Amino acid sequence: MTSIYLSPDNPRWMPRTEADLQAAVDGGLFEETHHLDLKKAPSSKGDNKELARDLSSFAVDGGTMIIGVQENKESRTFELAAQPLNGLPERIEQVARTIPDPPLTILTEEISAAADDGTGYLIVHIPASPVAPHMVDNRYFGRGDKTKYQMGDAEVVALHARRRNAEADTLALLLKEMDEDPLRDVGAQSHLFLVAQPTAGRRDMCLPITGAQDWNMRLHTLIRGVQENQSLRAALANQGFDPDLSQAHQGHRRARGVALSSSSLKSDRTYVADGSWGEEHVIEVQLFEDGGLRLFMARLSDGVGHQGPGNEGEQQLFDTAAVILTRHMLELTRLVSDEVGYHGNWSVAVGANRLRGRRRYSGQSHWPSNHRYSADTYEETTGATLAELRDAPGTVTYRLLGPLLRSLDSEGLFSKALTDEA
Repeated sequence: MTSIYLSPDNPRWMPRTEADLQAAVDGGLFEETHHLDLKKAPSSKGDNKELARDLSSFAVDGGTMIIGVQENKESRTFELAAQPLNGLPERIEQVARTIPDPPLTILTEEISAAADDGTGYLIVHIPASPVAPHMVDNRYFGRGDKTKYQMGDAEVVALHARRRNAEADTLALLLKEMDEDPLRDVGAQSHLFLVAQPTAGRRDMCLPITGAQDWNMRLHTLIRGVQENQSLRAALANQGFDPDLSQAHQGHRRARGVALSSSSLKSDRTYVADGSWGEEHVIEVQLFEDGGLRLFMARLSDGVGHQGPGNEGEQQLFDTAAVILTRHMLELTRLVSDEVGYHGNWSVAVGANRLRGRRRYSGQSHWPSNHRYSADTYEETTGATLAELRDAPGTVTYRLLGPLLRSLDSEGLFSKALTDEA
């Protein structure tokens, strides 16, 4: 159950039963505010449009809608009005996904009526959207003190500027990771970098994990949760890649956090070759006290057509690895959120280096790709709500990797991983 902000005196209200809702009515706790709206279920196309405007207005700063609580206009009080729950969550989500532009991802929770007659109440959580404002019928909506309003041009421009500033901050984190590449002077392989940073987390948000005596086991458990997620495996068509997260098995304490890495990367992030096959196939996951996650993988390309010393073959790019590890990173981010109880938004970014002149690996195809990448690096950032990490990770992956995959002429090969169709 996600908490609801009612007022400064009740910032984390968590109703679980009809009795909890009735107690709030009796106690005069309900009031429509910047963060809360109360209404009956939509029953017509016009109602759906109005609902879409309400949802879009909340998406700027985040908020909650309770369906099944209505206002008595004469007494200016609220009363419970249980609604049929069959199909109601799906209808609300359908409105959120099809009418606003860009689509919204929301969270819904049902509370059944005590009569047990199929009616009840629907709690609709609208997270602050990283791509707000959202448009309905070519108009943008914001939320005032108690109701929605149509936003003016200046406010829309300011919101877009705020988003660009957030993306610039995330890009700076990504470029720092790329600049500190632990295999900068090793080999010729392309490297992949992934960054996830909570936008509103406490500085010690992940201390319950990183500061625990069993932090190593906890991080391994989170990674195992990624690998055992059956819907994720289906989205990736059960494809794997070497190295994967399971090969990040060696634990290290790091500055303000912890890490798991393959054996050739030491606790100070220096690379030490051990002479074994695949020694450059390095992977590392870092988790910091402030909730920041970092993933580094040193085999985004490899030599194809290797014929011995002096002829290492052509370096070709594994776009499959970028898709797999991006989806894995997003799922790990979601699991960390659940573990520490963080329900806010995330800034995420993906980067790669040593790309210029390289084409994607086409396997045993008789028609290998001739589309060679024309820049040395790739960087892309986006924001993601917890609802998106749970219900629309393919959409987030598309925002992060779409430009790269289109440049390599391979976007169509990953349609299932880049969408969220069941």
